[in-house]
Amino acid sequence: MKRYGFIFARGGSKGVPGKNIRPLGGVPLIAHAIRAGRDSGLLDRIIVSTDDPKIAAVAEEYGAEVPFMRPAELALDDAPEWLAWRHAVEAVDDFDLFVSLPCTAPLRIARDVRDCIELFERGGCDMVVTARPAERHPAFNMVTMSGDGYAAIAMPPSERINRRQDAPPIYDLTTVCYVTTPDFIRRHEGVFQGRVKAAIIPPERALDIDTELDFAFAQFLMERNQQKASKD
Repeated sequence: MKRYGFIFARGGSKGVPGKNIRPLGGVPLIAHAIRAGRDSGLLDRIIVSTDDPKIAAVAEEYGAEVPFMRPAELALDDAPEWLAWRHAVEAVDDFDLFVSLPCTAPLRIARDVRDCIELFERGGCDMVVTARPAERHPAFNMVTMSGDGYAAIAMPPSERINRRQDAPPIYDLTTVCYVTTPDFIRRHEGVFQGRVKAAIIPPERALDIDTELDFAFAQFLMERNQQKASKD
């Protein structure tokens, strides 16, 4: 079985400019995704899809392949990433398993990647995504706001809930890893159009970087992990 890892890293990030090659923990952000994929030991190739020559150069420096450049129209703010997935699938030779490792989850470890691949290969699904236990719950402490300013529970429960811990378990999707087949990407338009399983990732490895605050928090966690490792 040919398993290919893909990292999608466009150059036009606005929330955190230059995010994908910005240093984090001493190396560019994209390097963390490359290393996790490589260290999983299950990927035959790690391929980067980008429209930016600077990102391409950094990716190759850290051991990834950049066999094609992403078309500009697939790197716009409003371009669905699914189309970039489909472009990548068509741009490389035949393979069996598609594994996406977004740059935005730099605290993932190799085991998270292996767990997702192994969950998929046990069968029974078309896609594996990752999730973390949610800190808030729409049936207890999340609200909607009406036009005249009144708040209401987002998803009123059928029975009264006095504590968040008593609410049914709910999870936040993360960007740690996605696993599917090239054929599923060709035939469908989105993740949840098939049977989806989720690998649960601990919160300390499931941070998604979308803002400067996220980036600062990731730096803090990475430095804390490095200090802990040095003491051990």
